[in-house]
Amino acid sequence: MTNDGIAGKTALVTGGSRGIGREISLLLGKAGAKVAVNYVNDEQAALAVQTQITNAGGEAIAVQGDVSETKQVDSMLGETEAALGSVDILVCNAGIGERGLADLTPYEAWQRIMKVNVDGVYLPVMAVKDGMKARGDGRIVCIASIAGLRPRPSNVTYATSKAAVIAFVRNVSGVLAPEVRINTIAPGLIETDMIQNMDPARRAAMIDGTPLERIGQPEEIAEMTMFLLSDRASYTTGQTLVASGGRVTVP
Repeated sequence: MTNDGIAGKTALVTGGSRGIGREISLLLGKAGAKVAVNYVNDEQAALAVQTQITNAGGEAIAVQGDVSETKQVDSMLGETEAALGSVDILVCNAGIGERGLADLTPYEAWQRIMKVNVDGVYLPVMAVKDGMKARGDGRIVCIASIAGLRPRPSNVTYATSKAAVIAFVRNVSGVLAPEVRINTIAPGLIETDMIQNMDPARRAAMIDGTPLERIGQPEEIAEMTMFLLSDRASYTTGQTLVASGGRVTVP
């Protein structure tokens, strides 16, 4: 893998301690970026990612912060820039989910999911955008979901939040251009903590309904993220790339 303009840049990965975020953090470190691995509660997981990057000769820190809280986002950014320099790359990966029909989802749950999944994208983007524009080279990728692209009657709140992320990126891309590129990835079913407690029968049914007949791996989403962050995607902004094993095409 070539550096593609990533080496030496400072990257902040929200939700960077596990799952897709972990793999993105590791690939950024491998490509020569200085990586801030964000976490909320699991400091040990974030420190493990940091250690893996530094043991390979890279530079990384673990930085705590709730992406849905303005003050914590500002503090996280300040800590990152003090240790690693101005943020050139932002990956908005942090997110939560909760299953339930729309009329069964308590308003408190709706608020929390929207706050983390939508505000948790908006706030970091707003925090870094001015600096990126001033330096003339910013790269942002937001992790959404195919749930935001097709009906999800059993997962209305989560799906709505991810559709909002896709719409936000599409609309803000023109505001951030030409200095900053921002894109979205919409994964399908990926082997992460979020699906560990999934009912086996439902898991099997979802695999059966996926043309590639398997669950995706976090590394596959990380590789796509690296492409969008690299110079190879220098003419791409405001787009949503889908990685769902073909599931998004199935009615």
